[in-house]
Parts: sequence; C-alpha cells; structure tokens
Amino acid sequence: MKPIRWKNADNKLFPYQVGFTSPPHDFDGAPSDFLRMSPPSVGVHGRMLHVPGYEHELNQRTKNFDLLEEFVECMSNNGVDVCGQVGTNWVHAGGKTPTEIKAFCDRVSEKYETPFHMAGMSLVEGLRELNVEKIALNSVYYWPDWRDGTARFLRDAGFDVLYVGNFVDQGFYSTQEDVNQLTWIFPDDLAAKSMQYVAEQAPTADAIVVNGMCNFRNAQGIPERMVSREVELEKLVGKPIVSSDVALYWNIYRSLGTQPLGRHGQLLSSLEAKS
Repeated sequence: MKPIRWKNADNKLFPYQVGFTSPPHDFDGAPSDFLRMSPPSVGVHGRMLHVPGYEHELNQRTKNFDLLEEFVECMSNNGVDVCGQVGTNWVHAGGKTPTEIKAFCDRVSEKYETPFHMAGMSLVEGLRELNVEKIALNSVYYWPDWRDGTARFLRDAGFDVLYVGNFVDQGFYSTQEDVNQLTWIFPDDLAAKSMQYVAEQAPTADAIVVNGMCNFRNAQGIPERMVSREVELEKLVGKPIVSSDVALYWNIYRSLGTQPLGRHGQLLSSLEAKS
C-alpha cells in the first residue's frame, strides 16, 4: 500500500507530484519540459532505470520490463501522485499488445495506488481521445525494428496506418548510422520538412503520429521537443499531431486533474474543455 502519510496533503511538497522514469542511457528532457509548462503547484521527481551495458536494444527492454513496476513502487513510496514512463518502444518490445500493456498499467496503478502511464500506450489513448481512425506514422529517428514495432502496436490498437517512415525513408539522411550520430537532436527546419513530407504521403490521415521524443534546435540553438513545436506544425499540416511526449504529458495532466500553462496543440488543449 502507498504510505498512509501521503493521504494528508500537508505532508506533500507540492499539491501535484509527478514521477518520471527514462531509458538507462541519455539525459532525458521530459521532466524539464513538463515542469516548465506546469503551474507552480506541480513538482517533478525523476528516476532513471539502471541496466548495465544498455545499448537501446528491444530485447533489453523485454528483459528489464519488471523495472517499470519497481519504479512505480519507489515513486509511490515517495508520495508521487502520477507516474510517467518515457521510452515509446517499451510497449511493443517482445511483441506486447495494447491489451497487454493496458492490463499491466492498470494492475500496477491499482497495486501502488498511483496512476502509471507509458509513452507508447499514451499515443493510443491520445488518438482515441481525438476520435482518430486513420493515421500516418512519422518515425523520425527510429531504427527500423523500432519503427516497425511501433507501427504494429498501433495497428493492433485498431488504427488504420496509412504511412510509416523514418528520416532515412523520407530521404533526409542516407543511413540510419548518420541519424544515430546526432543523438536525437536535429536541425531546426527538419521538423517542418519531415511533417510536411508525411502529410503529403497520407493526405487522408486524420492525424500524424510522432513516436519517440526527437529534438529540433531552435533559433537559439536549444533543442526542443514536439511539445514546443506542435502548434506551428499542426497549422502547417492542417490536422492534429500526436507525439509521444505530448501524449504522455496529456495523460499525466488528465490524471492529476490539472492542465498546462500556455498555448498548445489539439490534444493538450482538449484538457481545457474539460476543466
């Protein structure tokens, strides 16, 4: 059970407390992004998964899937109200289905009395919130097995996937090795170019899905994720863009019963209509 002291709001540092976990390698920007867009009543705590020798392989996610439950248990003990998991590929690694992932998240959430949201499953839930049926998948920097696994997971969830392609498929880089060397950070103009390309490949798609948490350097040279670009990019393509970071944040805010500050795209803006 969650420690009884956390039922007393006076014992908490913040009225709304969020815990994030990320893959074992690479500094993750999700806690920083989430805190910047949240009201002062929100606090964020992070915990990186520990997998010695981690190399971003899908089988390593499958073998260490139990670490996700360990993360939720630790965060629950620390008085966190909602837990969020960064790393879209964890939901499809090992052939897992949306039904299996939902059952896992529900079980863990109930056991530790703390809602738990996974980035990959949040894509599915966010698309359903917008009543989307037909999608185009922009797989950005994803390796081929990551790309194909995500597409399979979305099809298993019932979506009609009209297009699937990463930066190499789209012709912006010659090889996957060229993409990997950039460590998830790409030129400023690639965000618009890639999104426009995907929109042209699937003009009848209801929405564009962006897996992973890619970054694009802004005019000041600072990497920004899709949450910082969604308004301009949705205007460019004329339809919703549901990305892993935005969908995860939306799910967390939804569980907290609060909403972000500032102007956002269609999914996050849907929280305003329900407040």
